[in-house]
Amino acid sequence: MEAVYIRTDDRTQMLPVTDLVQQEVNSSGVTAGVCHLYVPHTTAGLCINENADPMVTHDVLHVVDRMIPFTDPAYRHMEDNSAAHVKAIFFGSSETVLIDQGRLILGTWQGIFFCEFDGPRDRHFLVKIVAD
Repeated sequence: MEAVYIRTDDRTQMLPVTDLVQQEVNSSGVTAGVCHLYVPHTTAGLCINENADPMVTHDVLHVVDRMIPFTDPAYRHMEDNSAAHVKAIFFGSSETVLIDQGRLILGTWQGIFFCEFDGPRDRHFLVKIVAD
């Protein structure tokens, strides 16, 4: 298992990490298997979505921020980041991607994103590659 360290720049951000994950696959030497990704943070997540048009991530964050506002008088969490926790639950903390011929198997337009909801911060996610 390897840790991949990143720095997020905004309060909410979808940071493309496909190339970082592919580097881990390359380093592993595994040509067929699965790549498990896990975020050990309660205010961040992972997702797979379109990676060709950066406006898609903009639109996703726009909708998520409107659905789950940063402030709400009903929030009770003491650290004032309740929205970040809720967003992380919706996105989830893990993804699994198949590996074939040493490459991540993603759709033509798909990419892997680290989803920040309480940034900017220094973060990391874990990569576990298992050979067939």
